[in-house]
Amino acid sequence: MAGGEPLHVLSALDAAKTQWYHFTAIVIAGMGFFTDAYDLFCISLVTKLLGRIYYYRDGAADPGSLPPRVAAAVNGVAFCGTLSGQLFFGWLGDKMGRKRVYGMTLMCMVLCSLASGLSLSDKPSSVMATLCFFRFWLGFGIGGDYPLSATIMSEYANKKTRGGFIAAVFAMQGFGILTGGVVTLVVSAAFRSAFPAPSYQNGALASTPAQADFVWRLILMFGAIPALLTYYWRMKMPETARYTALVAKNAKQAAADMSKVLHMDITPPCQAASSNGQGQGEAFGLFSKQFLRRHGLHLLGTATTWFLLDIAFYSQNLFQKDIFTAINWIPKAKTMSALEEVYRIARAQTLIALCGTVPGYWFTVFLIDIIGRFWIQMVGFAMMSVFMLGLAFPYHHWTTPGNHIGFVVMYAFTFFFANFGPNSTTFIVPAEIFPARLRSTCHGISAAAGKAGAIIGSFGFLYAAQNQDKAKADHGYPAGIGVRNSLFVLAACNVLGLLFTLLVPESKGKSLEELSGEDNHDDDALAVAHARTVPVV
Repeated sequence: MAGGEPLHVLSALDAAKTQWYHFTAIVIAGMGFFTDAYDLFCISLVTKLLGRIYYYRDGAADPGSLPPRVAAAVNGVAFCGTLSGQLFFGWLGDKMGRKRVYGMTLMCMVLCSLASGLSLSDKPSSVMATLCFFRFWLGFGIGGDYPLSATIMSEYANKKTRGGFIAAVFAMQGFGILTGGVVTLVVSAAFRSAFPAPSYQNGALASTPAQADFVWRLILMFGAIPALLTYYWRMKMPETARYTALVAKNAKQAAADMSKVLHMDITPPCQAASSNGQGQGEAFGLFSKQFLRRHGLHLLGTATTWFLLDIAFYSQNLFQKDIFTAINWIPKAKTMSALEEVYRIARAQTLIALCGTVPGYWFTVFLIDIIGRFWIQMVGFAMMSVFMLGLAFPYHHWTTPGNHIGFVVMYAFTFFFANFGPNSTTFIVPAEIFPARLRSTCHGISAAAGKAGAIIGSFGFLYAAQNQDKAKADHGYPAGIGVRNSLFVLAACNVLGLLFTLLVPESKGKSLEELSGEDNHDDDALAVAHARTVPVV
């Protein structure tokens, strides 16, 4: 395709100066991720409340809690939907175009965010069934946002700042997590002030006022607002030039679209040159031997690192409340009213997000095009392992009174290095290294592998972190391996992630066509270049 019309258009796009439209695209795509994170993680803020409301046990020493299977379903069903959505919309984005599918995912998220706060009746089984049903489809829409947002941003960006732009889209996830905590703080504080209640031990039934049922519904339904606000602007975005030129084979339209939004004159050469528009290397498909030879190890690397990362990352995020209770940072449930417990859980998670989660994302945004993806991911996995081991080995020290501040600081550092590390880079790299006609599909496969890890984390950690003494485990749960041993397992996942990072090539400073081989006819030379498992400086 060298010298052809599509390459001319895309070379102009790679060399384009950073303009206002780039930042607009970051906000439009990023608000989807803001909503994704809010919707996925806000459930952990209200699961304790759901247990108190719908599974109250008369005369029990402790407040009601979700039964094990119900808790696993409520926490994990959205991830099952997300995995399905990543595979389906990733494939559809390559078949129909990024823009055409983009609006579908957003409307799915809006409708299901609203519906997840509703229920068919007030019976516990009906409420939980309705919640799980709509959270599955909410996850399905969220799943589509992963490959589409990453691919759209990578295909709009110039090669000099591409990593930072994609990272900025993903960094909106941090603000989504933070906003989930803030919204929960505001809603729970308002209801607690309006409807004061005693602690459970001083009035079991009265500790959960009837109005508490509105709290979790409002928190879940709030997720529809940011998604709805960006729907119009998503529909106004043109199709990416790389899809139009390389997949739809319309370089003139690609040039016209990019000239309009980037306010620069992109004039392609004469149409006759477009006969070279499809390089020799573009004939292979996802299941071909040629793809396996050229990109098989890359796909294995992006999928396994994302899988291993999400086991640790989602375990940490979804079960912060249980870990904080275990180290006595959050008081025992029976010493609080239902709304006070929600407030304290939200306060703890908001503090972690503010101190560790959000800063980590933005360190990646500003440094990824300087340091490179490879080293950020390697160092991130290594430091997550170090801090988790630092929590696990002296775990008994951290659980003694007066030491929980040190635990929280160490715990915040694991979030910092997750986000200034593999949680960002595993999202970025799959949007850069695969051919345009398979880019969304391969990103969807990698992301789906990550969500498989999240499912293992959300279901597995729920049981694994239970006390080794069955008498001290949560009601209805078997004995587990305990929080300390669970931290050892998560640290091992991070070490494996570090090793599999060796399969992922460095993409800093290279055009998407150079990385994918769409500017090169020499397949053998390309295969040698891309077989490297260390960063190319």
